[in-house]
Amino acid sequence: MIAEPTLLSRSVQKENSVVDVSSCASVHHVSSERNENRQKTVRGKRKARECSENAKRKHSKSSNGSLGRAENEQLKNGDVEAVTLFEVVSMGRNAMQAVVDDWIDAYTGDRDSALLDLISFFIQCSGCKGMVTAEMFQSKKGTDVMSKMVEDLDEDTGLQYKKFLAFPWILTVTWPLDMDSGEYPLIMSGLYWKRFRSHFCEFVSVLVAQCQNCVIFDGYLLNTLISLLTELSDSRVRAFRHTCTLAAVKLLSALVNVALNLSVSVDNSQRLYEVELAKMASKRASPRLDRIQRKISELQDRKCEIENMMDAIFKGVFLKRYRDVIPEIRAICMEELTVWMKLYSSVFLNDSYLKYVGWMMHDKQPDVRLKCVLGLQALYQDQSSSKMDLFTIRFKERMISMTLDKDHEVAIQAMRLLMVISQSCEDVLSPDDHKNVFQFVYCSHRPLATTAGEFLYNRLLSNHELSKPRDGASDQERHRELVLARVRALIHFHTENELHQHVLYLVDSLWDSAGALLKDWTGLTSLLLPHTSCQEQALSSAEEAFVIELILASVRQAAEGPPLSGRGAGKKVINTKEKKLQIDDCTKLTEHFIKVLPELLSKYSEDAEKLASLLKIPQYFQTDTCDHENSQCVRALLAELEAAVDRHTDAGLLEAAARSYQSLCAQDLPWHSLARPSFDRLIQHWTDTLGTRLGESLSDGCFTANEDSTLEFLSTLKKLNAFNVAQDLSKWSLYELGTRLLDVEIKHSGLPMEVTIEALRCMCSCILWKLNTFGEGLTSRAFMCLSDVLIAHNYQLQMWDSSAGTPLLYTPDPKLQKALLSFVVEHVFTSPEQDTHSSKVMASGPGRTTTDTFCFQSRKFSESECGDGRLEDLHRRRNLLAAYCKLIVHSVLEMSMATELFKQYVKFYNDFGDIIKETLNRTRQMDKMESARTLVQCLQQLYLRLKQEQDRGNTCSSRVQTYSSIKELARRFSLTFGWDQIKSRESLAMIHRDGIEFVFKGFVQQSEKHSPPYISYLTILSEFSSKLLKPDKKTIYSYLQKFAGEQVINNREESWMPLIYYRASLMGTAEGEDAISFISSDTNKQPSLSNRSRSPSVRQVNSEGDQRFLSPSLEPKGNELLKSSEDSKVQQAPLSREQLSSSLVSDKVLRSSDEVDVDTVDIDG
Repeated sequence: MIAEPTLLSRSVQKENSVVDVSSCASVHHVSSERNENRQKTVRGKRKARECSENAKRKHSKSSNGSLGRAENEQLKNGDVEAVTLFEVVSMGRNAMQAVVDDWIDAYTGDRDSALLDLISFFIQCSGCKGMVTAEMFQSKKGTDVMSKMVEDLDEDTGLQYKKFLAFPWILTVTWPLDMDSGEYPLIMSGLYWKRFRSHFCEFVSVLVAQCQNCVIFDGYLLNTLISLLTELSDSRVRAFRHTCTLAAVKLLSALVNVALNLSVSVDNSQRLYEVELAKMASKRASPRLDRIQRKISELQDRKCEIENMMDAIFKGVFLKRYRDVIPEIRAICMEELTVWMKLYSSVFLNDSYLKYVGWMMHDKQPDVRLKCVLGLQALYQDQSSSKMDLFTIRFKERMISMTLDKDHEVAIQAMRLLMVISQSCEDVLSPDDHKNVFQFVYCSHRPLATTAGEFLYNRLLSNHELSKPRDGASDQERHRELVLARVRALIHFHTENELHQHVLYLVDSLWDSAGALLKDWTGLTSLLLPHTSCQEQALSSAEEAFVIELILASVRQAAEGPPLSGRGAGKKVINTKEKKLQIDDCTKLTEHFIKVLPELLSKYSEDAEKLASLLKIPQYFQTDTCDHENSQCVRALLAELEAAVDRHTDAGLLEAAARSYQSLCAQDLPWHSLARPSFDRLIQHWTDTLGTRLGESLSDGCFTANEDSTLEFLSTLKKLNAFNVAQDLSKWSLYELGTRLLDVEIKHSGLPMEVTIEALRCMCSCILWKLNTFGEGLTSRAFMCLSDVLIAHNYQLQMWDSSAGTPLLYTPDPKLQKALLSFVVEHVFTSPEQDTHSSKVMASGPGRTTTDTFCFQSRKFSESECGDGRLEDLHRRRNLLAAYCKLIVHSVLEMSMATELFKQYVKFYNDFGDIIKETLNRTRQMDKMESARTLVQCLQQLYLRLKQEQDRGNTCSSRVQTYSSIKELARRFSLTFGWDQIKSRESLAMIHRDGIEFVFKGFVQQSEKHSPPYISYLTILSEFSSKLLKPDKKTIYSYLQKFAGEQVINNREESWMPLIYYRASLMGTAEGEDAISFISSDTNKQPSLSNRSRSPSVRQVNSEGDQRFLSPSLEPKGNELLKSSEDSKVQQAPLSREQLSSSLVSDKVLRSSDEVDVDTVDIDG
């Protein structure tokens, strides 16, 4: 334990004692007298604990840099090792009970020394790196003593000190000036310190629990402890305030448990007294009654004493700290206050204490608001809402408004709080309040929407009045009536909100809570089909429309699942259990609707809107469960589909029918043999009708059809166009029919406008299907034409004269931008010529045989024949790349669309290096910061893809660039910033900041060897360090310390070597020499990336080659046209495709394949 003061209570009490509680926690030798005394009382317990404590002590010593880990020393007069309270609490829960028992025994023998040990423990837990001086309080003149209770700076020693009274001690704590800015155990990161917090709280609870029957009522221990915690919690030092506030509120929580136990004992004794008093006078024992009465009085006195202590802590600590500037302290106070209210409601659950919770619901920090809301949930669930009526009325509006909180978790828990209030207090929330809260089922944040959906289901759809059965009804009828009542309640809610286009979002919100109702397709469809016994309960037309939309939305939800558009950042990855449930749901809906859907289509055959919704259901059928047993149902479904499209020409209905036919006609479906002939007959019928009517309507080349024929002609053409979008109908010669119609309009005119539009749509669809099947030459030409049109349109916008009117604005949508990028990646960045590389190796490799020589000569002759073809193909690919780069340079496409191009800078440097480099320079002229972000995105995407492939065990994939190639790409990027560091300092600083956040954001250290999963990215990031100015390096290093922490930065474990290397690159020292040899070579191990990864063979670069690469005079001459003064501006007339292409095809790029580029990294294929 910490050294006792030189002053003991049973000897001289006028000397001062000094206790050292530095962060290294050196354990001082205790006196022989105390050692002998404690060994007598606790020898038996120490023998039982010796092995476990020694084991834990070894673990404690093996961890570097831990705050307050004591070095083990032998006691002077024994072989038992001394361990501080701080160490034992750090060890864990196994040693907690025993150490508290030891401390109680020590306190019983020498309470002053033991109490000083406990005081020093709380000082150590605050991370204090100073000294504690204790002197006995003897003066009866309190005014003189209280004037000395200060917290100030000692100018002579340069130390801060705090002097305060913790009766019977006057304590002086000194610490260095930098403690206020340092870390302390409660806020330090890592699993070890998270456990320490829980162990610290448990120690306080166990200490009070073990002392509740003995020393807790001696008027000495708790009075001193409360004085200590009250004074330190009022310190200006955050570490003292935070630690001692947590200890004080946990102490109060432990005292609440003691008070509860005393209350139980008082009640039991009171009942025993009443039983004894009820006995007859002859059998009544007066001495026993007196003993029980004295025991009741004693317990009540103890309870009163405990409540006084609780009141002292509440007034001395809570009232000062619940509005502390540190949000963690405020959150601790609110969390514990609600615990006191729940455990000891007779004292704390009243408006005097509830008001603090209500006030702090307005706190600026979400964590504090969240603690208030969670605490209130527990209080309202505890059936104690009758004591909270005034609070509920006063703060109801605030609780409702918190559902709009900017923090999603606070909003979700506020919604759950309102749900609990609605269940426990029926009349608190008005119908308008419920209506406003239920609106959240349509919000974009899905967890909040599902919580609101659960509230809606519990309030409206689980009402007991809905489930009252009709007398004499069968089980089937009762079920149908229950479904009808719930659906009508849902219809009422939906129509009141007037959000009729959001049924899909309503179903998504109710899916987790009302899934049984929404998946009850048998019950839902029974509401639409005729039912003889319930004619009086038939649905109206509007209600039927809602039920059909509800069925369609539930079918979609079961087949595809969340998230919907606008809810969630991407596609949710479902686990095996969810996948199995989804398959089962799809199987059930397929088996049900394959039988019921034909009847529904027949019933609503005249209603196009309802029919369109029903026709979408076959798109979600589970094809794996289809069999030949349902062939009759399939025939009926196809017949109804054919009747529907024959009868209606609504665009939405035709589109739904076309998609359903496409699903039913799938090649792998057992129904293909039935669906495909039906589809072919339908299309053939329409084309025959169209051809016949066209022949009848043409007279001498003019269109002479009457109104009825024109309408029939137009409707047939619309149907064919709708189906031609979903499937290729080229074999029915639709293009020729459209050509004949347009020839009539061109030569003689007179063709109705609607017929002309439909004819153009027909030809457009046919052309698109043709383009989908044509060769690469046509698609490349189409790409070039589209690029020219987009650039010309952009140029016209820049040169537009305002007097000519409003220009035609057009921005390529994301789908088109992605299609353009995909085309370039697929047709430009093809794999390098493996044959050429192989021929070089074979020609120069040692040990070639005669057969090898013959094969090499034959291959060389073949290559000479196809050399011209290769150059022509390269020229074509360079033209495509140049056209795409112009779209980026002229701001037609977003700058981030250049990420995929920059990834190929090293891999295709010989072929496209000059084009990519010039694009990089142009984008930097446009926006330096956005260009830098594009580079960061490029490197991080490559790194993540490599990491994912290695996690899967795929180490030989040719699609993934290796670690060294990514590092080389970063080096090339850094060279493009040139020598003007001031010009690029903001961009480079942003690259480093994003890289540090990428590595450390969200990382929680679990052990000293545990490093972030992406830590090796720091080695890639270090390639940009040489371009930073010295002041910027210091700033970046400080930013690194903020994320990683000083303890992590000084870690020398093998897994942290990339951090050492990166730190050395920022500090400009030789610290990272070991890290350089550890990381930079691919033949060595890589800490964060898998050791199984293959590395590229990097060709040796001599000094002459490096100078040639860095020399600006030796840049490709093909760039001179692109760097002309006329093209240096962003808003300029674009170069023509021929000019740009010819300027980019330089001699350097088209040099012979036998030359070796000294600055090229070959990626392993």
